[in-house]
Amino acid sequence: MSRRRAAIKREVLNDPRYGDRVVTKFMNSVMYDGKKSAAEEIVYGALQNMEEKTGKDPLRLFHDAMDNVRPSIEVRARRVGGATYQVPVEVRNERGQALAIRWLIQAARGRSEKTMTDRLAAELLDAANSRGSAVKKREDAHRMADANRAFSHYRW
Repeated sequence: MSRRRAAIKREVLNDPRYGDRVVTKFMNSVMYDGKKSAAEEIVYGALQNMEEKTGKDPLRLFHDAMDNVRPSIEVRARRVGGATYQVPVEVRNERGQALAIRWLIQAARGRSEKTMTDRLAAELLDAANSRGSAVKKREDAHRMADANRAFSHYRW
């Protein structure tokens, strides 16, 4: 961690199709090697697939998926007197969003569908319905925090 001043938070622009900042952040996380157009194609294609499969608003489904994956509590390692404890701490809103994005993309990349567009659409639909491996990851984080509740007095 830097001992100088805190890093400046750069604001991302709204995405052109839906006018949503979270979709832009999600797209930037999907992107490899600066290929924004490929990432746009994948994300917009996934949202379009979701709309075709369910007939519901894809942006609403996307936000439901994000809410179902976003953790509210996590464990952090805290060293006290030679022992390391897993201390449960609340997750800040920005970090929760970043974790949700990361977990959704990681889960989508691990799926077995043919294209990344199909994988992402299927994972987002699963997450919107509170199932899938990204939601399981959030449940594991909450379970871990609950199991280590006894160390919560070491919070800093």
